[in-house]
Amino acid sequence: MQWSAEGLIIGVRRHGETSVIIETMSVDHGRHMGLVRGGRSAKLRATLQAGNWVQLSWRARLEEHLGIFSVELIKPRAADLIAKRSKLYISQLLFAHLRLLPERDPHERLLQFTLEILDSDLDICQQVQMLSLFELALLDELGFGLDLTSCAISGQTEGLTHVSPKSGRAVTTYAAGEFVERLLPLPSFFQTSQNASPSQVLDAMKLTGHFLQRHIWDVREISSPMQREQILNELQGN
Repeated sequence: MQWSAEGLIIGVRRHGETSVIIETMSVDHGRHMGLVRGGRSAKLRATLQAGNWVQLSWRARLEEHLGIFSVELIKPRAADLIAKRSKLYISQLLFAHLRLLPERDPHERLLQFTLEILDSDLDICQQVQMLSLFELALLDELGFGLDLTSCAISGQTEGLTHVSPKSGRAVTTYAAGEFVERLLPLPSFFQTSQNASPSQVLDAMKLTGHFLQRHIWDVREISSPMQREQILNELQGN
């Protein structure tokens, strides 16, 4: 078995004395792991960094095997991500989110979204706004998408202001009535393309974080990535 493709390195860990196991994302092969022999050498160390875009060649005797990667650098990105604290946190969180996906299952939309965020030259508020939209898409691709098209109570498609923390469905303030305080605010930019204020972005991250916690982190008995809290602190302190 073998294939070749361009892909994003999202993780690297040591294996033995001289090798590493890298985790990658590519359009056709999704999240895929493989061994790079000699990956800890000075020659390969700069190439095998999370965030770099590389040419991948994978081979194995059987498809279910870990397999061997050969890697060539196409676009170095890791140094730029490390240079700015907020961008580093965001990239680390994106890679942690991508690791939630089933291995070898293509998710082109999330990969392209990741690259767009990594290569963006925006302020912290706009970056986190994009991140919240990524988390919304992640929930959808993991099978826990929110229904933000119409009010769960009245069926109205306009004036949606909140989301039920249980059903994940949108509602209007009027339909929610006295229960509105129990609901999560729905940021308007989830429905219309527009720049948001820091408070709106924080509402968005609270919304996606609630459902990631409920459907993913709690179920898998894992903690929310610490970078997520660091990013929110950066936004609040900006």
